[in-house]
Amino acid sequence: MNDIIKKLREQTGAGVMDIKKALVEAGNDEKKAMEILRQHGQKVAAKKSAERIAKEGLVAAYVHANGKVASLVMLSCETDFVARNSEFKELAHDLAMRVAAMNPQYLSADKIPAAILEEERKIQRASLKDEKKPTEVKEKIIEGRLQKFYSEFCLLEQSFIKDDKKTVKDVIDEKIAKLGEKIEVKKIARLSF
Repeated sequence: MNDIIKKLREQTGAGVMDIKKALVEAGNDEKKAMEILRQHGQKVAAKKSAERIAKEGLVAAYVHANGKVASLVMLSCETDFVARNSEFKELAHDLAMRVAAMNPQYLSADKIPAAILEEERKIQRASLKDEKKPTEVKEKIIEGRLQKFYSEFCLLEQSFIKDDKKTVKDVIDEKIAKLGEKIEVKKIARLSF
């Protein structure tokens, strides 16, 4: 049992008591406990994000080996102490690599201009015009395709570079829970030849 607690603590950064509660709730199932801890971490992240101001941080740069692609990420947190933390620095570097690799155009879906979203909806409606399906079904298909659009063009909706089962937002939420501070991506930039 202590090995499971130690493993979950290393993976999530959660406190021992939180891990024990999650294990009890999950009936000692390690995978279920991990999911409970992740959900708890997302709640903590949402609360911290709403209440606090991220006025410290750092700018991480990544230049691809061929020298033809570079990116910058401005990642903020609440204190200089966390900004100097190796996990925070690693997260900023990983995000800069992701920006260089995938060239997201927006930070999140809510940052996409309404005109671009409406144009994408029109394109999707036109592609379904000849389908013999009810309107509600077509609308659900369009929403599914918009989610795919978000995952291609929005950094926070993209899969994380080191774990494609998690989104960038999921990883940031986990770091918020682990480091105990609000963390947010302020700006991204990418240059290429």
